[in-house]
Amino acid sequence: MQVPPKMANPAALGLAGFALTTFLLSCANAGLLPATDGVWIGFALFYGGSAQLLAGMWEFPQGNTFGATAFSSYGAFWLGTAFYVWFFAGKAASVPQDLAYLLFAWAVFTVYMTIEAVRHTALPVKLVFIVLSITFILLWLGAGFAQPGLTVAGGWTGIVTAVLAWYASWKAAHDAHPSLPV
Repeated sequence: MQVPPKMANPAALGLAGFALTTFLLSCANAGLLPATDGVWIGFALFYGGSAQLLAGMWEFPQGNTFGATAFSSYGAFWLGTAFYVWFFAGKAASVPQDLAYLLFAWAVFTVYMTIEAVRHTALPVKLVFIVLSITFILLWLGAGFAQPGLTVAGGWTGIVTAVLAWYASWKAAHDAHPSLPV
């Protein structure tokens, strides 16, 4: 019987794509980048979106349902968010209401994924999900109640989320090759 080739751990790629894209959009939400420049959109399509979606698909053969669900879902989040902003946000009068509903739905998803992360994942991933839940809740409340201060706070917690995700990505890559120098 033929042994299938060993597959690398896709978590490092998925977390890195999530981290960079989260960092860019969070910088805009925190007021560090102009909200209208859209620097994050290309990365949402190709790194946070496509690369993360691929990482999610590569988690399935590993038997990691949590990783597959998380990476595929957040990859789709980035693709959908970029698509929405690119094609609809500037044209729709209902943008704040749209964003409030979108952010609420993602907050719900993130909270139940956080519960599973706390139960079944390593500490760096637990921390990413805990802070990401706070981020989505702040962004949802900021959009839903027209409170720009909450959106800015959500931007700052998003930056913390990104830093934690970069650390978790590094940890996943390092743990796959512990003989590499730190």
